[in-house]
Amino acid sequence: MTSLIATGRPDSRLAALLDKGVPSMAIQDDKSVANRLFFRLFQASNILQKQTVGQVGLSTVQWAVLGALSRKGYEDGISFNQLTEYLIVSRQNLDGVLKRLERDDHVKRIPHPDDKRARLILLTDKGRAFWESLQPKIHEFYAQGLANFTFDETVSLLHYLNKFQKDLEAIAMQDAPNAEHEES
Repeated sequence: MTSLIATGRPDSRLAALLDKGVPSMAIQDDKSVANRLFFRLFQASNILQKQTVGQVGLSTVQWAVLGALSRKGYEDGISFNQLTEYLIVSRQNLDGVLKRLERDDHVKRIPHPDDKRARLILLTDKGRAFWESLQPKIHEFYAQGLANFTFDETVSLLHYLNKFQKDLEAIAMQDAPNAEHEES
């Protein structure tokens, strides 16, 4: 939807709203809707972090690390670089989380069998038992977090988030700073 003021001519959706008596100033343009969407995603991310810590006892990154390492096929570990790429987190953020999980004896780093300079990260037996013990709480968290969504709406949301993630990954602005700035 484009702004009536910006183009001087309403599209059919704007015309329908104007015909219903909606004041033109109340009709949001693309920039305003995009801003609201990105801000809402920011808020949702912060709520997710707050709720996972408060309700499950894990940060979102801890949750993601334990979940990733518990997946079938990762019993023998995953490289640090593969884990950062899979989780889409910074090296610094992942390292800090791994140190805490190591301190709690939930994960360990072992030498990579093919590259002695590299390390593999894997769940310990204690970490696997801890992860398994969290499953009922995690499934309840999912159920409450998606309580107002039907199954079809949940699938649609996942579909749109996947599309959105691909679009975000493809952003290549002309005047982007050269140095990467990663947030923890």
